Amino acid sequence: MPETDPTPTAPGGGLVPAPLSIDGPYRSAVRLGEDTVLAAEPGTEDTARWLRATLGAAFGLPLPPGSGKATDALALALDPSLPPEGYRLAADARWGVRITGGGPAGVFWGAQTLRQLLGPQAFRRAPLAPERAAVLPQQTVDDGPRFAWRGMLLDVARHFLPKDGVLRYLDLLAAHKLNVLHLHLTDDQGWRIEIRRYPKLTEVGAWRERTKLGHRASPLWDERPHGGYYTQDDIREIVAYAAQRHITVVPEIDIPGHSQAAIAAYPELGNTDVIDTTSLKVWDTWGVNPNVLAPADNTLRFYEHVLEEVLGLFPSTFVHIGGDECPKDQWRASATAQARIAELSPAGEDELQSWFIRHFDRWLADRGRRLIGWDEILEGGLAEGAAVSSWRGYAGGIAAAKSGHDVVMCPEQQVYLDHRQDPSPDEPVPIGFVRTLEDVYRFEPVPPELTADQAAHVLGTQANVWTEAMDSQQRLDYQVFPRLAAFAEVAWSRLPAPADRDYQDFTRRMAAHYTRLDALGVDYRPPGGPLPWQKRPGVLGRPIDGAPPNV
Repeated sequence: MPETDPTPTAPGGGLVPAPLSIDGPYRSAVRLGEDTVLAAEPGTEDTARWLRATLGAAFGLPLPPGSGKATDALALALDPSLPPEGYRLAADARWGVRITGGGPAGVFWGAQTLRQLLGPQAFRRAPLAPERAAVLPQQTVDDGPRFAWRGMLLDVARHFLPKDGVLRYLDLLAAHKLNVLHLHLTDDQGWRIEIRRYPKLTEVGAWRERTKLGHRASPLWDERPHGGYYTQDDIREIVAYAAQRHITVVPEIDIPGHSQAAIAAYPELGNTDVIDTTSLKVWDTWGVNPNVLAPADNTLRFYEHVLEEVLGLFPSTFVHIGGDECPKDQWRASATAQARIAELSPAGEDELQSWFIRHFDRWLADRGRRLIGWDEILEGGLAEGAAVSSWRGYAGGIAAAKSGHDVVMCPEQQVYLDHRQDPSPDEPVPIGFVRTLEDVYRFEPVPPELTADQAAHVLGTQANVWTEAMDSQQRLDYQVFPRLAAFAEVAWSRLPAPADRDYQDFTRRMAAHYTRLDALGVDYRPPGGPLPWQKRPGVLGRPIDGAPPNV
């Protein structure tokens, strides 16, 4: 019989994010070896394939199919009495490991917990030792997420991340039990998705001649052309790879602002009676761009055609249409825009933005999809089914939830991971407010002003990664990690109020988690500050002093 004395380990078993409860761990060891079979009930096949590809490779285990009643088994099963993303992991020296999920996603998240319990070697792609075995302490973990939307925005428009980099980040999201990748595919600085009806969007719009280094006030330039895009087959692969990991990819096609790359490819999309749109190129610097889409019927038809192809590639219920940072100066000067205002009889140029949004809200709803956009889409009134990404602070999300709209909380002052991590002058290209690992850990997505019914409209939360100052995978990793681990715990775990959270316990568990990130090859920011090769001396940023406002 196994011993039942608890093994002295860190609270939470070193797991990140922290689970709901752990019974144990106990001193008995549970061993998965060459004779361990993998029993997968119907509905758990994706997790079984993932386990063979990851744990099988890391420990050199064959994990052949077998019966869940075997005395040496890794068994996967479904139990509809559990929440859809909830799971129970039971490791017992008498029979092995059983992972039971309320749905296929729950089984997969349980498998992610098993991987963490097996130590950093489980995160490598080949065995480190000749012995082919994986060992964990006997224990039972019961778990499930707080929020249904646990996301990260990845901006691939400002700096293109090749397909393999996106697949790598899907694995990193899955390792942290995050289930939404918001893919920012278009902006002034680049168009990143193949649209077969409009080939110039990638032939012209995917490439810029040079790139500003650092903040837009920097005198430095990278004179190399920059660009790239995903073919439609690349997108299908990304979406399928994500689905196998129970991650939804939400596409963003930005309108009516942030559109210079599209206008450079197809000048008729711009305000041709105000500027010579044929002279516009894909933008090579940063900031809010004055060149916006013309409020014309041909613009609507163009983007309908674009979205028809997007819907064919992304099964996501939600489609993000941007809607933020749209200067109105060209519309004020445009006779065409003023004629549209007179025709619609709205209050003015601000209503034109609402006109764009409402059109595509109806268009998407007619096709069984839901529009989501940045909180500016609240201005001028929001269509009934639309949801809001609250980025300028909490205020937009609060207003949306109080009016009955669903919300994803991603306030820039709290969870923009392009913001600097420390006040030190050694931080590379310091942007924005200081947001430390502890600051992110104490982020609370649900504002206290909301009633229970209003809070139910908070679908979840998302960390946003804008890549103006991230020109490589190394820079991306540095800004995202380790803070994404803290964010993942906020999104998954049922934590106390921010001031009552046990940050010391989290840092103890992070000590184990850093070894996992090391095994995965993540170039995270070390707790002691940037390593010499992580610094970017002389590249101008835009640090903002003081605590960020809670708005």
